[in-house]
Parts: sequence; structure tokens; C-alpha cells
Amino acid sequence: MSASERLAELNLTLPPVAAPVAAYIPALVDDGKVRTSGQLPFQDGVLVSTGACGSPNVELSSAQVAARQAALNALAAAAEAAGGLELIESVIKVTGFVSSTPDFYGQPQVVDGASELFQVLFGTSHIRSAVGVAALPLDATVELEVEFKLASSELRPIQN
Repeated sequence: MSASERLAELNLTLPPVAAPVAAYIPALVDDGKVRTSGQLPFQDGVLVSTGACGSPNVELSSAQVAARQAALNALAAAAEAAGGLELIESVIKVTGFVSSTPDFYGQPQVVDGASELFQVLFGTSHIRSAVGVAALPLDATVELEVEFKLASSELRPIQN
């Protein structure tokens, strides 16, 4: 089953690619891979979670939902840069940044919201980092950078 078919089975669709909030592009194709810029958990133009994990206003479950949304946004950016979701074979690496209070140590569980979605969509595992940070852009709870492997083994030129 393809990633597109799995998305449909989960009743999910790829969102429109979020407009950059600064001077960068959402994703770049290079040497058989697509790398994304940091993707925030926007849904319909609104962050689905703000604030730091470990604070009273951010539950672990809402941070995981935010990570899942950031993963969908990363996949949308990668698919657009690659020329379509069917050209993405798998996830290579996820780097998750989690806005955290000094006494919060559940960053891996937060980023699982993204990793578990990618495992369902692509049927493979990936390497990953989950890092706690003091703050993220726009007070987002989570930011993800993702590296995807392209289905074609042909080398593609760098796109700017």
C-alpha cells in the first residue's frame, strides 16, 4: 500500500504547504533526498499547540498531536518539492525540537507523534533526535526537520 493510500485510510490529507515565516524555502531536493526546513504544527493557518511541554497548559497528548501535524506539514513540503507524494520512498531522519520547561524530559514521547505516523505511512523506521529547547518560533510547542529518501535513484539537481 502506498503512502497516499495509507493517508486516505487514516482519513488524512496533506495540508497546503505553510508559507515560510522568514527567509528560507520549505524543502529542498538534493542528491536523491528531500530535506525540509523546520516545520511548525500549523493546521488551517493556526498553530495547534503553543507553549512549553512541562507547563500546566501543555499536555503530552496535545504535544504529540502537534508533532503529528508538523509531520504532515513536512511531508506536504517534501512532496511539493519532489513533484508528488508518490516520489517519496521513505523517511531517513526526523529531528524534533520540543519547547520544554527545564524539568520536562519527555521529548522522545512527544516526537513519537511524528515517528509513529511516518512508520504507518511508509512501513519503515528512521533515525531520529528529540531535543528540548527553551523556545520555538511563534511559541510553537514542536518543530520538525525531516529528511526523506526519493523513490527514484536518479540524481536530481538542487532546486532553489
